[in-house]
Parts: sequence; C-alpha cells; structure tokens
Amino acid sequence: VQLQASGGGLAQAGGSLRLSCVVSGFTLDRYAIGWFRQAPGKEREAVSCITGSGASTYYTDPVKGRFTISRDIAKNTMYLQLNSLKPEDTAVYYCAIPSLGARGQGTLLTVSS
Repeated sequence: VQLQASGGGLAQAGGSLRLSCVVSGFTLDRYAIGWFRQAPGKEREAVSCITGSGASTYYTDPVKGRFTISRDIAKNTMYLQLNSLKPEDTAVYYCAIPSLGARGQGTLLTVSS
C-alpha cells in the first residue's frame, strides 16, 4: 500500500488549491481514506475523510464549506479541493488509510495573509 500526496505550495489567503493523493496497492473503493494535517507546533488532525463506498464524507468544523473531498476510482486518486484559504490552513497535509495504518508523505501548504 502506497500513498503519495502532492499539490501543496504557497497560496494567498482567499485563494484555492487542489491536493492530490495517488494510491497504489489497493483500490479506493475498499477502504475509507482521508486527509490529515499537522500545523507547526500542533497535533495532527483529521481534515476530511470519505468512506470506501463514497456515500459518506466527514469534514472537521474549521474547513466545512471550504474544502471538498473527492476521488477518481479509475485513476485511483483522491483529491481535496481547498477554497477560501486561511493562514491557519498552513500545515503539512497527508493522505492516509486509518484502518490500515497507512500514510503517505505529506505535502506542505503555506497560506500567506
């Protein structure tokens, strides 16, 4: 099982960005998968998750209405669309499969004010 996140970088407050997570070794419809982030000096937190069926999603309160999780089964890729970015969104973002304890390398997002 391998996960590789990408798409981070430097963004301005109010801007948008899309993160991608390419997975291999399994298909996205088998397990719940999600995005997590860790800001400097803070604990890692779950940002958004989607079930294997795709029927249910979860968003942490600070990102509700701004972030959207999605996936492309054919490409075995998960996405996180980030809109209305805020400086407090600055963090290393990871994609992970909690039930397998699998996590990819993160991608750093820095939001400037």
